[in-house]
Amino acid sequence: MTDILIEADSIGRSYQQGGVPVAAVASATFRLRARDRVALVGRSGSGKSTLLHLMAGLDVPSSGAIAWPALGPPETLLPEKISLVFQAPSLLEPMTVSENVALPLLLAKSADDIDAAVRAALAIFGLKNLARKLPEELSGGQMQRVAMARAIVGNPRVILADEPTGQLDQPTGHALLDALIAHLDGASTALVIATHDPSVAARMDTIWRIERGVLIVSAETVGEM
Repeated sequence: MTDILIEADSIGRSYQQGGVPVAAVASATFRLRARDRVALVGRSGSGKSTLLHLMAGLDVPSSGAIAWPALGPPETLLPEKISLVFQAPSLLEPMTVSENVALPLLLAKSADDIDAAVRAALAIFGLKNLARKLPEELSGGQMQRVAMARAIVGNPRVILADEPTGQLDQPTGHALLDALIAHLDGASTALVIATHDPSVAARMDTIWRIERGVLIVSAETVGEM
């Protein structure tokens, strides 16, 4: 059985801006395998977010081909097989912390004990005492921890995180990353974190660099950033 979760061949994504095509992603070729820990690095506007959306099946490439060999067709990916953590927490305001975290399980119609899974996810990120709070009652760091708990609650095969520490102070960001990495220790889940922070990239095993929409996948180490 293949361990290739996502593979892409020369995918690109262009948008029309004032009648002129603009390439958000010009060319990206890669394979993401089970247990991969990848830092996707690049400047703001380099195409990191667009590439994550293509990987999640939220967007369709304008050119090239992308597939999910071990996961199935794109309409089956979210939220059960791939979870996406946005740069902003993106919590649903009318729902409590517990309800926000439970949402992927409800959408996937999970047969497991949803309440137990939610409690476990909240505990991983130190959120048990906030279960009944609404997003408006939380700090920015707390909201991002809730978003991360929501991402891991269904044990997805792939987690794609877009600058998950970008709006947090360094100690809060490091604590969030510590909890996530500890939770995934030994798991077959693939993790891709888009970041411009070298200290975040240093926690991953592999670096993918994107420059002006072109993805460079190599054996580059963090020390070479």
